[in-house]
Amino acid sequence: MTTRFLTSVLVALAALTAMCVAPVNAHHSFAAEFDGSKPITLKGVVTQIDWVNPHVWFYVTVKDEEGQTVRWACEMGAPHQLQQRGWLRETMKVGDLVSVEGSLARDGSKRANARVVTTADGKTLGAASSGDPTTRQ
Repeated sequence: MTTRFLTSVLVALAALTAMCVAPVNAHHSFAAEFDGSKPITLKGVVTQIDWVNPHVWFYVTVKDEEGQTVRWACEMGAPHQLQQRGWLRETMKVGDLVSVEGSLARDGSKRANARVVTTADGKTLGAASSGDPTTRQ
């Protein structure tokens, strides 16, 4: 009986530990992934929006210097941080033309940490991102 109880306790502790560690591993620091000294401005059409925790991501197709269409992934802050800055899920829609000011990914991929997004109707909103010095964490 004691062995059975001890085994149950150990299994419960292992499960609890796994739940606590997973969110920590999922999050990253701005400086680890993005370079604040490499600003970028992207203008393009929104093709996808993932309004999820811990960060909202949206994808934009942009024409490069050769006229080729390139897909960029843009990271913003958490949904609740965006809502504090006036965002709603409907603020930006697939098909909208947007302008994004942000920082390039360190690894050279087509990813950016968005600081400011200007929507199709001219509304400029902070992106609640880690690279934004006005962001409250």
